[in-house]
Amino acid sequence: MAAQFGRRLRKGAATTAVAAAAVAALSASQAPGVTVDDQGRQNTGDATSAPDATVDGDDSATGNSPYYTDLPPLSSPNPSPSAGSETGTGARGTTEAGIPATVLDAYKKAEAALREKKPGCNLPWQLLAAIGKVESGQARGGRVTADGTTVSPILGPQLDGNGFALIKDTDNGAYDGNATYDQAVGPMQFIPSTWEWAGRDGNGDGRKDPNNVYDAALAAGHYLCRFDWDLSEPKDLRKAILSYNNSTDYLNTVLSWLEFYRKGTHEIPDGSGSLPVDRSDDGVRPGITPSAPGTTPPARPGTRPGKPSGSRPTPTSPAPGGPSAPPTTPPATTPPTPTDTVGRLEDAGTASLTAMAGHTFAERISTRAETDAGKAVAKVRIRFTIVGDTDTAFAGGESVATVVTDASGVAVAPALLAGERTGAFAVQAAVVGRSVKGVAYKATVTERAADALVRTGEKALTCVPGGEFAEPVEVRATYRGEAAGKVAVAATLVTSADDLTENDKGPFFKDADGKAVRTLTGLRTDADGRLTLPKLYADDTAGTFLLRLTTAGGATLTVELTVAPADTPSPDPDPSSDPDPDSSADPDPAPTGSPTP
Repeated sequence: MAAQFGRRLRKGAATTAVAAAAVAALSASQAPGVTVDDQGRQNTGDATSAPDATVDGDDSATGNSPYYTDLPPLSSPNPSPSAGSETGTGARGTTEAGIPATVLDAYKKAEAALREKKPGCNLPWQLLAAIGKVESGQARGGRVTADGTTVSPILGPQLDGNGFALIKDTDNGAYDGNATYDQAVGPMQFIPSTWEWAGRDGNGDGRKDPNNVYDAALAAGHYLCRFDWDLSEPKDLRKAILSYNNSTDYLNTVLSWLEFYRKGTHEIPDGSGSLPVDRSDDGVRPGITPSAPGTTPPARPGTRPGKPSGSRPTPTSPAPGGPSAPPTTPPATTPPTPTDTVGRLEDAGTASLTAMAGHTFAERISTRAETDAGKAVAKVRIRFTIVGDTDTAFAGGESVATVVTDASGVAVAPALLAGERTGAFAVQAAVVGRSVKGVAYKATVTERAADALVRTGEKALTCVPGGEFAEPVEVRATYRGEAAGKVAVAATLVTSADDLTENDKGPFFKDADGKAVRTLTGLRTDADGRLTLPKLYADDTAGTFLLRLTTAGGATLTVELTVAPADTPSPDPDPSSDPDPDSSADPDPAPTGSPTP
């Protein structure tokens, strides 16, 4: 079966023409073109635009490795009830529409995970299937073990610059077994330097294995969604695909399979999928047949053992006395790229990097690329990598961002969004494709804070001795006028306004065991900055008591609590104002001069 993955005869001219017409029809309304903006992201232009030549191979998922160019049939049959038993025979449309069971499951699980983690991306599993078809023929027709690991490694040709991108070894052969040059690895064909930060554990075994279809599919999904792209929008969809492999032909091929799978597909047994035929590097090296993904890398880059070198004969020494060999033409020299001229990286005026948990860093990292003579170098890709024990991330939740330097040689990283984990971490800036000393930027995430705390209710908080307060204590925290969510709050029943020690009598809270406590910690406001304290109770002590609340950031609030009997009598009136207590019993005095009875 492996022989089927090698070089095959090309399809007939008629088939190729029909398939090309299908791509033309599909891409007529999605004509691609890309440039790179000042954030290092690819943007589509008009139909005549070409992929950006400044995009280095090691800044894409695959290193712009070769891919399979087979196109789908012009129509995709909707699966019939019996299609699940399809084994790769019969009409080509039916065969091509089938996806091996484990591979299909991996794509759907990845879509579900991204729907939860990044719902705004709208990643369809059919896109992963289209890329998987183009990159590895659905993991060589589903030749995977029960846990989704390929039966044997799938390797692209070594990226030695001879007809391919030049990417020298970045992993000491850990992923691809090649300590000289990198090779794309696994069913989704990640190069080692990309897998190092993009890899994911999709099957929950605690490992990130590029040869596992669950891990690779989830990693591909996160990679395609890393810039907050909405893949339901054609423009963002094109940008995401081109970021995977920067080729217009690649884009059109993936789009054609995406459309095909959207029309209908079905599950087939693992190992029974159809295998691809043509590759994008067919004929790229005259007289040489490149190795296919999954084959052992040849002894000489680009050749197969035992295959003649075709139009590149090996020079032989002339016979004694015979004519001397014609002089050879020295190879043409390649002018240096901007990346080749970079001598160092410098900080371009980045200020202190500090932000509160959950907030965006106000300052953005700026790095300048220079020659050894101090001259600015434009059109150089700078990779910013977040390192350290932190959940801070760039846009889209990623820990890596790549940005192209502008005319002044400066690359400005995307804004950093602080996570919930406080403490220090670093961001490392490095040149993509060149080994020069990078720049490390220190950053700090501080605890969420509030600068104001107010009570939301106005009712007096009263209770009878030995009872419970009917009205709860509700407060709202703000920071610079905005709701301060997830802010830590401590509540203590203090002795007095001048003595903030814990009171030993009066109102109290109850712990989980029902015991009285007068200090609570670990309280947090909700997303709107609001907090309702647990129920308050009172002992037998009457009087006025104080509840003091404090937050990180210094906001404080003192709440008054009153404990008093419900039937407390009013105090006696002033005796001096009362009438003579005996006057009401005495008769009115007789009028003067009246006769005595």
